[in-house]
Formats: sequence, structure tokens, C-alpha cells
Amino acid sequence: MSIKLSTSPKPWEVFESDIDTALASSYSLIVWNDEVNTFEWVIESLIEVCGHTHEQAEQCALFIHNKGKYAVKSGDYDTLKPMCNSITERGIGATVEMID
Repeated sequence: MSIKLSTSPKPWEVFESDIDTALASSYSLIVWNDEVNTFEWVIESLIEVCGHTHEQAEQCALFIHNKGKYAVKSGDYDTLKPMCNSITERGIGATVEMID
């Protein structure tokens, strides 16, 4: 009989790794509705800043308009914060928020 030793990580190593992964992608880029910016400007901004297709940006703009805000992208804070800054520099309200 042979004994096979497990090479899998210890439970706490997996847990720490899972937490790191969850924290790394637990933010949303929220774009807020207003009465100033046009659909075209919001769509163009989402395409240029977030890399959305025209269809994705159009759908996001509709959600923003109808719901008052919409999470247009999720990911880690360090990726989303510069996008948020670029959107707000265009005069569009945006925030980065932690996902509950």
C-alpha cells in the first residue's frame, strides 16, 4: 500500500487567496444620471473610457437614465479609479463603490 501526500494548499492559504481575489474585484464604477449630459456624450465616454462596445454603452446609458445610476464596470479599485476620474473630468457624475 502506498500513501499519497496531498500537495493542495492548506485551508487557510486557500481562504486568504480567496479573500485577496474577492477584494481585488469587489468594486463597481457607478455612473449617475443628470439633466445635463446627453445620451450621445455618455455613450461616447463609456466607449472611450471603459472600452464598451457601442451596444454596451447604449444599454448602460438607458439603465443610468431609467434607474438614476448604474454599475457600468466592476473590478479592482486601482483599475476603476482612473476610469472614474476620466468620466468625472468629462462632466459626468461617477463614483467607485465597494460591492456589498
